[in-house]
Amino acid sequence: MSPILVFDIETIPDVAGLRRLQGHAAELSDEEVAARAFAARREATGSDFLQHHLHRIVTISCALRDRDSFHVWSLSEPEETEATLIQRFFDGIERYTPQLVSWNGGGFDLPVLHYRGLAHGVSAHRYWDMGEDDRDFKWNNYISRYHTRHLDMMDLLALYQPRASAPLDALAQLLGFPGKLGMDGSLVWQAYLDGRIGEIRDYCETDVVNTYLVYLRFQLLRGQLDRAAHDRECELVRSSLGKLPGKHWPEFLAAWEAA
Repeated sequence: MSPILVFDIETIPDVAGLRRLQGHAAELSDEEVAARAFAARREATGSDFLQHHLHRIVTISCALRDRDSFHVWSLSEPEETEATLIQRFFDGIERYTPQLVSWNGGGFDLPVLHYRGLAHGVSAHRYWDMGEDDRDFKWNNYISRYHTRHLDMMDLLALYQPRASAPLDALAQLLGFPGKLGMDGSLVWQAYLDGRIGEIRDYCETDVVNTYLVYLRFQLLRGQLDRAAHDRECELVRSSLGKLPGKHWPEFLAAWEAA
């Protein structure tokens, strides 16, 4: 089987970029700079969600299904710089050419990775190939919306209709999976300010596992897995998570058992 790589990112406001673009006084704190950007965005759109190019990545979490194993890990601050996180993510694509799976990756995660990759001078040759070097990529690449090397599960299940999109947390719970545990994207900035990067990483990791479980159910729906194979894959996830360090995995498994 081809490697399957599920990914998710967590972001905070790009305060340095906001300072550069908006000319904030040096004495303003990072929190004050971000608060002004949120307020301006709310006034303009009714939401404080910043535009994609104004985000900075602090965590990239991945779940990899390859051969007979299932692994979950994160590339995060403070161990790595943002440039290193992004380069290592694209290096993995360069090396393995995996099937990419995400939830809203086409709408958020990948555009942010594109902008931040540009900012840091990252190289992502395989990812951006659209047939120039590998002819197979002309017909199936990571970039084109309707190709399948990247499956944005949210986009696909909604048939590319924004009004039909479902939140991952709600859909995962409806399918009998744990959903989110204790945090959501709106809380990441405050958690970062409080120095709780570990909690951000743990939250991101549970999101990629929820996404992979939804992907397995989708593979059952489309006939790529039968019921027995689907159940074996779920059991592999359970047994693999049970061996991982971190208090979030016992909580995740308990929530799954109770669902």
